[in-house]
Amino acid sequence: MLILTAQDIQQFYTMKDAVSADKQALKIYTQGNSEVPLRINFDMQKGQCLIMPAHIKENDVVGLKIVSVFPDNPKLGKPSVPAQVFMIDPLTGEVCAMLDGTFVTQLRTGAVQGAATDLLARKDAKRAVLIGTGGQAASQLEAMLTVRQLTDVAIFGLDVNKGKQFTEEMKKRFAHFSANLYFSNDLDEDIRQADIITSVTTSKVVTFNGDLVKPGTHINGVGAYTPEMHEIPSNIVKNADIRVLDTKDGVFAEAGDIIDPINQHLVTKQDFYELGDLVIDPQKCRQNDQQITLFKSVGTAVLDVYVGYDIYQKAKEKGLGMSV
Repeated sequence: MLILTAQDIQQFYTMKDAVSADKQALKIYTQGNSEVPLRINFDMQKGQCLIMPAHIKENDVVGLKIVSVFPDNPKLGKPSVPAQVFMIDPLTGEVCAMLDGTFVTQLRTGAVQGAATDLLARKDAKRAVLIGTGGQAASQLEAMLTVRQLTDVAIFGLDVNKGKQFTEEMKKRFAHFSANLYFSNDLDEDIRQADIITSVTTSKVVTFNGDLVKPGTHINGVGAYTPEMHEIPSNIVKNADIRVLDTKDGVFAEAGDIIDPINQHLVTKQDFYELGDLVIDPQKCRQNDQQITLFKSVGTAVLDVYVGYDIYQKAKEKGLGMSV
């Protein structure tokens, strides 16, 4: 079995690799060439444990992610959301790899937004807004910078001190992109100017004013993942020219900012594509520079398994990781 840490993966696997892998994973999902059972959730005394399996039929690859939510872990010097991804060898059925699941989750979640932004944002998009400075924010920022040559990115968080610290860290980390990263002191004005807006929060209320969004803007909602969470304004869901989901089954069951507009008859389920539809048929992507486009994601194990196996294969080729 090959063990791959975050440091191992970072040596050879890029955000660009992950964006490409996520596109293929969701294409396979939409074509019906994968099996993704509902995740199993165990309530434990100190937290929750979730088990998320998937089978990529096209490659006969099986894997699963185990992710736990233990809020008191930081007191023990451990992450509050530890995770591991396990891969099964399609030839023998043995566990062939264990990957740092926290890093893989961050990578594939950033990359799925990057895939949507690549397919839907205007090619000449220059200004972006990132709302949220939590654990997923850095990979979301990296994905936007990877798929578009951005000149300016406004970063916003409710905790100003944390937001400013995060912004300074990102300036150093992503200096090679040559974009102007700054903490937003006027979110409304930055929304007015934005070509791309990415919200990555667990907010139960909308995170920006949808009335300020200009024609041609692409919007990503990648944080809210329960029926109680609502980071995307309903008027954006209603008025968007193209509405895209990572998976219909997942979003229609879990995302409050999509469920509520459907229940309010502002939109219907038939008004949405899956991202895989756009990979299969690029004619479903943006058709002009005035369209407002929307992408909503709640995540799916098919992304963890496809990206995980891609990482595993490349690590074997390069002789990286620790064999046990």
